[in-house]
Amino acid sequence: MDVKQVHEDFKKMNKRQVYYQILSFGMIVSSTLMIWKGLMVVTGSESPIVVNISGSMEPAFHRGDLLFLTNQEEQVRVGEILAFKIEGRDIPSVHRVIEVHERENGTAIFLTKGDNNNVNDRGLYAPGQVWIQRGDVIGRVKGFLPFVGMVTILMNEYPQFKYTVLAGLGVYVLLDREKY
Repeated sequence: MDVKQVHEDFKKMNKRQVYYQILSFGMIVSSTLMIWKGLMVVTGSESPIVVNISGSMEPAFHRGDLLFLTNQEEQVRVGEILAFKIEGRDIPSVHRVIEVHERENGTAIFLTKGDNNNVNDRGLYAPGQVWIQRGDVIGRVKGFLPFVGMVTILMNEYPQFKYTVLAGLGVYVLLDREKY
């Protein structure tokens, strides 16, 4: 379908069809947001689904794997895989807990390491930070879908691809009308 044909199809639509298509698009966006918020409530995680963007957790998880997180108030144990925030970084890290230290006040601090890394994560933490605290944890990895997140990685690394996909989806939603 070329641009000329898309323009012609759009011109053939009456106002009611245009409003219907815009409303349908709005419903898709709002439904997606409601599902995301529902997942946040059920899992207790501010980000219930993340994409693994590096190879630091291979062979457990590969670049592009979609990870499912929960953040229930359970005790963190050595060997669990956590997604956590690091001050000054926008993207969370996903690494395995290699040490847990219980404090006298009942709180715990953690040291993490990527399975494919030679050293622990202290070099990745914010300056002056030596441990991960419970407040830094976004969630525990409970499952994954292999390579499903590659689309997200491609969209972040190649903005033109992202804009092309979004424009194509927008045109499709606006012009794909039900035949009566």
